[in-house]
Amino acid sequence: MSILEEEMLAVFDENHLKIGEQSRDIIHRQGLWHETFHCWIVHLEEGIPYLYFQQRSNVKKDFPNLFDITAAGHLLAHESVNDGIREVEEELGLTISMEELQPIGMIKDTILQGEFIDNEFAHTLLLIAEKFNIAFHLQKDEVSGIFTSPLSEVVRLYDKKVDRISLQCITSYNKEVSQIGVTLKDFVPHGIRYMKEVLNSIQEKGEEI
Repeated sequence: MSILEEEMLAVFDENHLKIGEQSRDIIHRQGLWHETFHCWIVHLEEGIPYLYFQQRSNVKKDFPNLFDITAAGHLLAHESVNDGIREVEEELGLTISMEELQPIGMIKDTILQGEFIDNEFAHTLLLIAEKFNIAFHLQKDEVSGIFTSPLSEVVRLYDKKVDRISLQCITSYNKEVSQIGVTLKDFVPHGIRYMKEVLNSIQEKGEEI
């Protein structure tokens, strides 16, 4: 997400009541609650849902090279959830509308790494894509590649029934990569509760289609 540290985000208490505004840098240092936009992309292939992950660029300040939500970013203090749709176009080069997204819900998500404390009210949405090989146009300083795996395999990984799964490369700046084995340490450490709620919701929506 191309947002400068000086730009202001709304600050909330744990009940999602707005209590002020602060810079993103201070929010992450103090662990203040704020809002984000998360868009997960899934494709159904012969009834099997495949989940797409972005690989964060190696120049990112936070979590370089790790696999993450297909597209996501912070909402600025003056923005609504609908404004978050820009993240999909900025990071992935996809032009879509909010009407194409299915809401999963607003989910609390906490990411901890040293002095970095990311407490998010994540407005989480799902895009069910018609094509497997989506025409992504990646923003190089944000995203280095897009990878996918059957949703069932991702669920098994987060349930710790397996230690490793394979991700298939859809597009990447590393032209030599076609498939890669990954463990949980290769993913941005979103809260397990957040991930399980997202994965369960995607499973349920996939079964409805």
